[in-house]
Amino acid sequence: MRALIFVLCLCAGSQAQAETLVASRTLPARTIITETDITIAAGDTAGAATAITDVLGKETRATIYSGRPLFLSALSEPALIERNQFATLVYELGALTISAEGRAMERGAAGALVRVMNLSSRTIVQGTVQPDATISVSGSR
Repeated sequence: MRALIFVLCLCAGSQAQAETLVASRTLPARTIITETDITIAAGDTAGAATAITDVLGKETRATIYSGRPLFLSALSEPALIERNQFATLVYELGALTISAEGRAMERGAAGALVRVMNLSSRTIVQGTVQPDATISVSGSR
């Protein structure tokens, strides 16, 4: 019986440690993460990324210092539209498509709702950033 308890204690103490992704260098805000920017460290940090695929291609929201865990809440999709950038506004209704030039009032990633100034009418509308960096204003008022 004593030998069984000893074996159980040995097995319980040799459990594999979880791995956490940490920054291999200081990553300034708005850095797109690549494979060279991350390192795997032993240990389990709540909220930190554990899979490389979860962080590759993401953008840092704030500076992440070397050796610090990569928290998923500190990462976002990379912005396709920057503030004050010129962009094409597209309005579609059935077969009708209207395009106009606009200026983004804020930055946004694909799928984000952003405010944009229509340069011809000087009105501010809201639109959704598309993967091709155009802004769809269909349905906005």
